[in-house]
Amino acid sequence: MNSIIKSTVRCIRSRTWYYGAVQTNAELRSGWARIMCSSTIQKNFEEMVKKEKVVVFIKGTPAQPMCGFSNAVVQILRMHGVDIYAAYNVLDDQDLRQGIKTFSNWPTIPQVFFNGEFVGGCDILLQMHQSGDLVEELQKLGIRSALLDREKEA
Repeated sequence: MNSIIKSTVRCIRSRTWYYGAVQTNAELRSGWARIMCSSTIQKNFEEMVKKEKVVVFIKGTPAQPMCGFSNAVVQILRMHGVDIYAAYNVLDDQDLRQGIKTFSNWPTIPQVFFNGEFVGGCDILLQMHQSGDLVEELQKLGIRSALLDREKEA
């Protein structure tokens, strides 16, 4: 029931709520609310993934990741000195958790975006880190990897 209310409030706030015949079944009401504002939800995710150069959807927060894969993403970004990025805690909102999976067409969390483009999950970011591709991708974003500075010192 709580997710029905949240969905409805989001639609009303975004001014895309349309009056229609709503069935008495709670499931149909929820589906109605989601169908009626699906374009708004899509637009919201597009705005979210473009909020910063680097955006992550994780379980927990960067200060307190709540799963090992989310922690790995945070640690990889930290190793490269990426301090400024948008992080969304999918544990706070089930609609956010499911919505980002639908938006990216990727079934797992965490999810990483660079300049609004989906990169992948923990496994992809780890692979990029190990191969050195992450340094190059960060440079394309105008972010200098801290690992480059550590190589000079050594």
